[in-house]
Amino acid sequence: MGRSSNHRRNALVALATATAFVATACGSSGGSSGSGSGGSSSPQTITYWASDQGSSIADDVKVLTPQLDAFTKQTGIKVKLEVIGWPDLQNRVLAAAASGQGPDVLNIGNTWSASLQVTNAFLPITDDVMSTIGDTGRFLPGALAATGAPGKPPVGVPLYSVAYGLYYNKAMFAAAGISNPPATWEDLVADGKKLTHGNQWGITVEGASTPENTHHAFVLSQQQGGSFFDASAKPTFNTPQNVAAIKQYIDFIATDKIANPSDAEYSNGTEAVQDFANGKAAMLMWQAAGASLAKYGMKPTDYGVVPVPFPASPPAGGKHVDSIVAGINLSVFAKTKHKDAALSFVKFMTSKPTQIALNKAYGSLPSVTDAYTDPAFQIPDDKVLQNVLATSAAAMPPIPAESQFETAIGAVMKDLFADAASGKAVTDQVISGELTQAEQKMQAGG
Repeated sequence: MGRSSNHRRNALVALATATAFVATACGSSGGSSGSGSGGSSSPQTITYWASDQGSSIADDVKVLTPQLDAFTKQTGIKVKLEVIGWPDLQNRVLAAAASGQGPDVLNIGNTWSASLQVTNAFLPITDDVMSTIGDTGRFLPGALAATGAPGKPPVGVPLYSVAYGLYYNKAMFAAAGISNPPATWEDLVADGKKLTHGNQWGITVEGASTPENTHHAFVLSQQQGGSFFDASAKPTFNTPQNVAAIKQYIDFIATDKIANPSDAEYSNGTEAVQDFANGKAAMLMWQAAGASLAKYGMKPTDYGVVPVPFPASPPAGGKHVDSIVAGINLSVFAKTKHKDAALSFVKFMTSKPTQIALNKAYGSLPSVTDAYTDPAFQIPDDKVLQNVLATSAAAMPPIPAESQFETAIGAVMKDLFADAASGKAVTDQVISGELTQAEQKMQAGG
């Protein structure tokens, strides 16, 4: 998905309690205020749930409002905007899907696409629908692949594209006598130890963030030659490769001691970025952090970006994967009473001018190829992330239970980080036991 989120509550609980939840929290249904297509002459209004992409919800409103005003001026269609923070977004979406009451258009994390597809709550992007929105060939192939299960019509189109990179503080590296950013995982750990002293840490993480944990577990598992599911989508959590992958990430606090133990409590998608921007940590593994770093006072010349390092001696079967295919998709609620207006809005949001404006503001990458002609997306840092997205990023498992997978693995790693922060040993055996319990729970549908 796009910016880091923290959907900590169990997705199945959200589904089970959706109807009551929506009645009090979700606001208007797909029949939002205003006339339907071809109805009365009063201005039509659609509702739009946007994900929190900026440094705050207020920042998102500031970024989005001019674009929404431009859409209204162009079409006469008004847009009622609600920006939803990442800790709440997935549960709001799941509740809306279960109850049939939701907005007309909404942002979803692209890793949720296959899970949401099985609810039938979102308008399938068939060839006919795509022709209304625009040419399929405009979209980045990798981003378009993360819009639903293979062989089925997508449940959205890419809006913002991002990839993980390793951000490093140039001044801190120079002060530590390190001339180049880490090229291997072993270099990352060794450099992290040189950079850790006093109140300064080698790297910062959000150890209580469900998606951040799961994204890194998936990428590192790919590097180890592992997988969390077999060909039939059966969970295969407790494997040596997955244990090794999770351990190397938890070891930032547990064994390598290059991340602050307090990072085990970070979860809101801003704390690690702020620590990096404020000079409390020298490295950060993050999705397109440039815009957020600027808002916290860090200049582009203060840091560099390289791909997340790969092991110096890759294990058998290891894949050169540096990132998930991250991003945000734009979906239309199937029960909208304003289908034509909603699709007009999707077309507008994925148009070249809007893509340039929004991705400039957020520091993300456009989802359409024609927007890359803008000089803003030709800077070296963006080129690094573009290359990662095009050549060394892998899509999260496109299975119906993907959201439950994120919840399960994210919770395991949150607990392991908490253990590490309290001084408990996080061994292979401990990780293996946690993964076995999570796998059994998921097989049981919990």
